[in-house]
Amino acid sequence: MQEDIPIKIESFTWRYRGRKEPAVQSLSLEVKQGDFVVIMGPSGAGKSTLAISLNGLIPHFYKGKMEGNIFIFGKSTRDSRVGELARYVGLVFQDFEAQLFSTNVALEVAFGPENFCVPPDEIGLRIRESLAKVGLQGFEERRPATLSGGQKQRLAIASVLAIQPRVLCMDEPTTDLDPIGKEGVFKIARSLEQEEDVTLIVIEHETEEALNADRIVLMRDGQVVADYPAKEMLRKVDLMEECGVMPLQVPQFFSVMGVPEMELPLTPEEGVQEFRRRGYRVDEGAYTKLVEEEKSRMESNHEVIIEVRNLSHMYPGGVLALEDVNLNVHKGEFLAILGQNGSGKTTLVKHFNGLLYPTSGSVRVNGEETRKLGIRTLGQHIGYVFQNPDHQIFSDKVYDEVAFGLRLRHTPEGEIKQRVADALKAVDLEGYEDADPFSLTKGERQRVAVASILAGNPEVLILDEPTTGLDYSQQRSMMELVKRLNESGSTIIVVTHSMWLVAEYADRVVVMKDGRVYLSGTVREVFSREEELRDAALKPPQIVSMSNLLGYTVRSVEELVHVTKENI
Repeated sequence: MQEDIPIKIESFTWRYRGRKEPAVQSLSLEVKQGDFVVIMGPSGAGKSTLAISLNGLIPHFYKGKMEGNIFIFGKSTRDSRVGELARYVGLVFQDFEAQLFSTNVALEVAFGPENFCVPPDEIGLRIRESLAKVGLQGFEERRPATLSGGQKQRLAIASVLAIQPRVLCMDEPTTDLDPIGKEGVFKIARSLEQEEDVTLIVIEHETEEALNADRIVLMRDGQVVADYPAKEMLRKVDLMEECGVMPLQVPQFFSVMGVPEMELPLTPEEGVQEFRRRGYRVDEGAYTKLVEEEKSRMESNHEVIIEVRNLSHMYPGGVLALEDVNLNVHKGEFLAILGQNGSGKTTLVKHFNGLLYPTSGSVRVNGEETRKLGIRTLGQHIGYVFQNPDHQIFSDKVYDEVAFGLRLRHTPEGEIKQRVADALKAVDLEGYEDADPFSLTKGERQRVAVASILAGNPEVLILDEPTTGLDYSQQRSMMELVKRLNESGSTIIVVTHSMWLVAEYADRVVVMKDGRVYLSGTVREVFSREEELRDAALKPPQIVSMSNLLGYTVRSVEELVHVTKENI
């Protein structure tokens, strides 16, 4: 019976008002009770549109034209109110902070049940149970604004769980989380499916977290491209790359080595077994050469541009965010700063350009204390690109946005024109001068933000989570841009949770934990210390873990292919 099927989609097409092309077209999909389905695809594939159609926001809230039908437990979304469908489908939005508005955590979780007239005693029980499921017991009186990004994300999930929906849909729930936090969200999802028979739909960019799903649905251009059991889909390396999704690195390596699709291992442990079974070995000479080349690059960077000594920072209210931090940043290097949510990463780098000043200790740029230089002078040396480009973009035209800082410094208009042109060329946005930045994609807006900093010719470029919200191809594009800037002489500092990005692009790593420097060294050195990384809520990429098990540390699939020899 159709009433027993949680989700049944029949030839669904949706075109937003004012758009020529449909966001989703002729999409058909069925999800059975208790299924754990991960939906993947590049930006613009229609994933989020599909999510907000499941609880009736499309067609009742968003304006546009709908064709086909969507049934939730037999109820047509066309004929059902959003409030009625919310009893069945709980939705955690991609922008989870937009869901949070109450004055404390308990009230946030209580909001949904209260709207469904759940008795007060039952609401209290649901608050306790929902917070326990996401690991937020004891946070009942905390204001949501005081929580870390990861805690806010878990609160958004708890507030939906309290409604006790039969279908839970989460739109990119791990975007702002550290690697162990990502694991935690998927453990919550798995336990809900197993213990309470909740049907799960998770929209996700990260393939490693999809390993435990029942099915993976791959979307592109508003359509379903493929729908397979998770392990079968994850072996389709070429298909995933074609659709702009980063494949798992272990099967990717063996695919490059010519192993047939059905024989591809999926985990580092399986990869080591297959590596040895096939008689592969690591060429010691080739590996040693990689290590020596890396050391040579590091030794060439002697000049210190940023010097941090005994830095501590306490926020108003007595929150100690940094404690006795010592660090040098060298001219021309590519430094990655890692750590779990709340470890002090962003607080640290905000001291480099004067957004924050030390409570004690000192930060010097080119030998001068930041407090003496001031934020305006520092801004000419240290460029800062925020995590969310929309927090720094405000002009109506791309040209004006990129020119803003130069005009503030009374730069001659002729020079401004040349610098804007050079900056837009550097980020591949030539011809976008008259475009409205807010009409661009997230990746393009990120590039506008980078260009606006580049126009000032800073010595150091700080990028705070530069790939958040971008799909795999957009992440690659952004990091190739940053790599070119580094190769042309810019000192790069990246704050990120993306471990593959660090492995493939950075020279050196600093790991923060509880406001202190926990680990520091070359990428290869730090990523070889998996146990300590895990203690800091981090874990290296798949291919690095596999190589560590083999007794070496490689930084990418390409590196492992390069040093692997087949016994003939």
